[in-house]
Amino acid sequence: MSSTPTASAPKHRPSPQRHRRIGRGWPAVAAVALATAGVAIAGQPPDDAAVTSPPVYQPGDLRRDTSALQALGISGVQARVTTASGRDLVATSGVAVAGTNRPVPRDGYFRIASTGKALMATVILQLVDEGRLSLDHTVDRWLPGVIDGNGNDGRKITVRQLLQNTSGLHDDMPGFETPQQYYQHRYDTYTPEQIVARAMKHHPDFRPGTGWSYSNTGYVVLGMIVEKATGRPWQEEVESRILKPLGMNHTYLPGTTSTLRRPHADGYQVFASGERTNVTRQIVPDLGGYVSTTADVNRFFQSLLGGRLLSEARMAEMRDTVPIDKKIEAIWPGGRYGLGLVNRALTCGGSYWSHEGGEAGYITLNGATDDGSRTVTVSMTTSFNDFDTTLRQHKTASELVDRALCNTSHNRQED
Repeated sequence: MSSTPTASAPKHRPSPQRHRRIGRGWPAVAAVALATAGVAIAGQPPDDAAVTSPPVYQPGDLRRDTSALQALGISGVQARVTTASGRDLVATSGVAVAGTNRPVPRDGYFRIASTGKALMATVILQLVDEGRLSLDHTVDRWLPGVIDGNGNDGRKITVRQLLQNTSGLHDDMPGFETPQQYYQHRYDTYTPEQIVARAMKHHPDFRPGTGWSYSNTGYVVLGMIVEKATGRPWQEEVESRILKPLGMNHTYLPGTTSTLRRPHADGYQVFASGERTNVTRQIVPDLGGYVSTTADVNRFFQSLLGGRLLSEARMAEMRDTVPIDKKIEAIWPGGRYGLGLVNRALTCGGSYWSHEGGEAGYITLNGATDDGSRTVTVSMTTSFNDFDTTLRQHKTASELVDRALCNTSHNRQED
């Protein structure tokens, strides 16, 4: 979506990330990528009894689902399902670098983009638990005069509304529409104040609390509030409150480093022109720049939904959802938005919690059951400007998440 829906996209073009999103599929890589597909159960020996096991979600199911994604023209896919027993199903499809036979690493680094919003929301709610913040505080209570002009008024926007995307703040995030823009601006940097100033050039999308609109800018403002409330950079609060306690040692902010730690698969954008560009090297502003692994993302959602990070009262507020707008619902069918969490229905009954992200050629979908006992993360290394292709990508990835969380085998569906 940083991020899930495109930050600077026009309102009629819903997108799960900022304008750094891209174009059509890349069929030329498909044959090579399928040949390098791999799957394993992490840390588990072969099980001769597997042929007689119940028709639950198996390694072959995950392999089939990742291959289906790769066949859409996505250069590389990695996915991990973490179960209550601790068994991890891991599958990869495609290639790490286009035009090579290098396989996608089984636990490679990737940019998680708007999945980082769930980290920010958790920090905010911990501060509420500690009595250092209130969800009903206004922006002006912490940042006087920062939200002002063109009908924007920080006296009327609350912390809760920023978290829930009901503030009305318009997004005008920097991004790329062409390969030329990418090469010209990929190393540009922005301060939070500069990003907020871009939004202040626009009228609000609606009066605070009267609608819903995905706003990366709102989460930039939340980071500024965390710094005011704690006296420390928000990144340090995320690290000390979440990453270190959970042992998320492979989650980090690269800062002004333009690439990712190894191993990683490269990220690609297919622009509206159809040109496919390796966009791995760039500096990503705001909390959308977080880099992580499937194991770390699963660990976070498992801990959050399992009650390790927030009190019951704060978790209840985090799960208090509102309807999303019809444009974004095309990507999140039936989705509702809480405080930094998205709720979506499961085909087997009930629902799951997630926060996907898309940035710099990397698209991430994830999900966790209500108690966090089963989690799944899938990372894809191609994003598309073409909206129809984007919808197919998200639909296919969402089906993977649903099957993995429902523990539903392809074989059972076919019976």
